[in-house]
Amino acid sequence: MTSGTDDRIKGRIEKAGGELLDDDRLRDRGTVDETAGKIKDGVERGVDRVRDTVTDRSRDDRSRNDRLP
Repeated sequence: MTSGTDDRIKGRIEKAGGELLDDDRLRDRGTVDETAGKIKDGVERGVDRVRDTVTDRSRDDRSRNDRLP
């Protein structure tokens, strides 16, 4: 699991614990952790897309150069 997924799971558990114990502080901390996990996952997806785009582009450039006389 990624760090973002871990934070999301931790946050959901904390939120549930806060609901059960009627603890606003625990519930809020869970919300923060869950949101941080979502942000980390989004950033990781963006980095993966950029990496894929750059990798594909560099392969295309190399294959074009090989074909030129």
